[in-house]
Amino acid sequence: MYTICLVEDEVALSNIVKTYLERAGYDVVSFTKGSDAIAYIGNKVDLWILDIMLGDDINGYDVIKSIREKDENVPVIFTSARDQELDKIFGLELGSDDYITKPYSSKELVLRVNNIIKRVYKNTDNNIINYDNYVINIEKRTIEENQKEIKLTTLEFDLMIMFLHNKGKCFSREEILENVWGNDYFGTDRVVDDLVRRLRKKLPNMKIEAIYGYGYRVL
Repeated sequence: MYTICLVEDEVALSNIVKTYLERAGYDVVSFTKGSDAIAYIGNKVDLWILDIMLGDDINGYDVIKSIREKDENVPVIFTSARDQELDKIFGLELGSDDYITKPYSSKELVLRVNNIIKRVYKNTDNNIINYDNYVINIEKRTIEENQKEIKLTTLEFDLMIMFLHNKGKCFSREEILENVWGNDYFGTDRVVDDLVRRLRKKLPNMKIEAIYGYGYRVL
């Protein structure tokens, strides 16, 4: 799941935009003050939405400068009630990816967010699997829940990936042994039950269903 950081001092507008973004499948962190937004820099954020004029002495330009000191690539969308060419140019010079003038449609903002996310992260999407609250990076062989990493062994990770690439498919214990342990494994197929038990314990939200007398599948 991609995380959007929304920095908007109009509380009512912030709540509306947050609702629309969450309905579109994003995790949204919101702030009304620039100082709070700057303090949050360094956490996982996939896109920032910054209002230029904020409720304290720090404006959106200050925030993007702080963002760019730590991350030159994370996309940023500026919003402003001022429709002035110089504002847009200055925002672009500071490294923003888009600029939208208030009042704007929340649906339009979501469409712009979708387009930027697809453009910026299109090369990594194939390496990411989202399941429930879990975010799995296949290339890095990591899994996170709410931005906290869950440690899996090599076999646990391989079993999880096999299930997630084949959701709904029933696997016999013999098929699981072949896919996870390999053809050269010699031993009882009861090791499968033990591995599934460990995976269930670490990933309680993963819907692993036992097929009596046969094997397992993930829904």
